[in-house]
Amino acid sequence: MNRLINLLLLLGIGAAMLGSFAYLNIDLGSLFGGDSLQQMARYVQRFLRPDMSAEHLAALAHGALETLAMSAIGTLLAAILGLLLALPAAGRFGWLAQTSARLLLNALRAIPELVWAALMVLAAGLGPNAGTLALALHTAGVLGRLFAEALENTPSEPAEAIRLQGGSQVAAFCYGTLPNLWPQLLAYCLYRWENNIRMASVLGFVGAGGLGQMLYVSLSLFQEAQASTVILAMLALVFGVDALSGWTRQRWVRA
Repeated sequence: MNRLINLLLLLGIGAAMLGSFAYLNIDLGSLFGGDSLQQMARYVQRFLRPDMSAEHLAALAHGALETLAMSAIGTLLAAILGLLLALPAAGRFGWLAQTSARLLLNALRAIPELVWAALMVLAAGLGPNAGTLALALHTAGVLGRLFAEALENTPSEPAEAIRLQGGSQVAAFCYGTLPNLWPQLLAYCLYRWENNIRMASVLGFVGAGGLGQMLYVSLSLFQEAQASTVILAMLALVFGVDALSGWTRQRWVRA
């Protein structure tokens, strides 16, 4: 009986795949027929000769710094807003505030960064301001939810001891809760910064500045050599940030 069910399942998956090819009108013959392979080979060859001119490298350096600044400022703003929303979302200010904060956090992270960027381009105009705001809004929703869960799982005894000794709620949070919570919050922020570096490189496709906008322009003008250099710059930037983030976590979080 189990073999029959597995066979029917495989047949169903195969039928779904064939139906998808038919529905989308995908013609694999045209992909490999005629001179298609030669055209793809020539296209790849043009990509394998990146533009290393001084003028283009200077523009790349400016775009990389712009992308790095967008991700850093966007993550910083998101961490501040996320922490402010995490306090009510963790139930520190009652049920109504908790429900409202969680709904807001869900709404912020439910909208992808590209959609936020398109909206921010309409509101703030083309350039890195739109990309920074888009990263900040989406990441605030992600970090706020993570911060709220971390707050809920943090022992409350140190903060309660400070309040019993006459300390304010702010002092109890800063000296009783935050020291135990800080390594976890920092780890979340560093992880999201790594993600925002990658996303900041993509937001330029909707006019949000940085390396992504340079890549979009190069591809639109069929400048494969310049596009190849931009992709290499993206890879170098991501690898560098990954190494810096790993070193920071090793030094500050795990220590």
